[in-house]
Amino acid sequence: MEKTIIRILFLLLPFFAFPQFNPITQQTKISILTVDVANESHTLYGHTAIRVKDETNNFDYVWNYGMFDFRTENFILKFIKGDLQYYAAAYPYADFEYSYQEENRSIYEQVLNISFEEKQKLFGLLSKSVFSEDKFYTYKFIDRNCTTKAIDIINEALEKKPIQNTLHKDESYRSVLFPYQKDQFWMNFGINIIFGHRPDEEAKVLFLPTDLMKVLENTQYKGKSLAPKPETLYKASEIEIEFDFLNSIYPLLLILAVFVIANQKFTNTIYFGILGLIGLLFTLIGFYSLHREVLWNYNVLLFNPLNLFLMYFTIKNNVNWIKKTSLTCLPLLGIYLVYMLNKVHFWMVLPIIITSAIQLVRLYRQK
Repeated sequence: MEKTIIRILFLLLPFFAFPQFNPITQQTKISILTVDVANESHTLYGHTAIRVKDETNNFDYVWNYGMFDFRTENFILKFIKGDLQYYAAAYPYADFEYSYQEENRSIYEQVLNISFEEKQKLFGLLSKSVFSEDKFYTYKFIDRNCTTKAIDIINEALEKKPIQNTLHKDESYRSVLFPYQKDQFWMNFGINIIFGHRPDEEAKVLFLPTDLMKVLENTQYKGKSLAPKPETLYKASEIEIEFDFLNSIYPLLLILAVFVIANQKFTNTIYFGILGLIGLLFTLIGFYSLHREVLWNYNVLLFNPLNLFLMYFTIKNNVNWIKKTSLTCLPLLGIYLVYMLNKVHFWMVLPIIITSAIQLVRLYRQK
């Protein structure tokens, strides 16, 4: 235990001594690290970090702006609300690489082509971001994450903020994100129905790691390329993604077919109860959460909380109010259908739209 503590203190000594100790020399390389995507929820979009390496001083550290503590009190509630504090940390590159080797994720590096003075300024800002109140920040999925934090600190150190978003002209954030989730149907479905209006806005913020990697290749700074094409530091082994029936749209289609074919009081109660509860959840999250991405969620027109009343009236066999509620829900469903026609996730919710329309018409026409 004592040896471990001594080793950690030794590794951190350069930071405690800063600014007396400054590892930046003419040979120092400061680079952007991009970690490739994977299939877990927290790895879908990749990761960005900044590396400072100087072999003459045996200095090789990574600044990671995507750190958070699972032990935070009320972690889940804070994450949902949008006030979970993320933080920056600096640690040896060897530990960084090892962690992503364990996850079998490729690591790419782009060395910044900047002057000695700019490297010194950037290192000062990096150190401040770890050893001051700037260490902690409130995470925002699009506006403030590991990629945007890295861009902000580099742009602050360089003249005229050279790193700008040149990708995805006339595309929405939702369209940009969709390909990253395409192999995970249920995760893709869940993300798209919990997202509200914000992801449908034009994708002006450069917030994805692999997008930053592409932008850097074409960014000019002081008449030269800011960074070269990525160099592969670690290449993940190829994993063939096999078709997973359970993680596809087909189970959803089968479940919906059961509700349509059965058309019984019991199955109708379950169907409208599930849709209503999901809609109620989205409504509550919209009021509770600070995440802009989940506000103004028009998917409540499909997962309509009014379905809970329809469930109740079905249980009570109140035909009059079943008809009135169905007649109220049908136009809202129609509005949702029209609004969704140009959305990238339209085909994912279309089976539910059709099923709901069939069920609502049946309930309205019953005697």
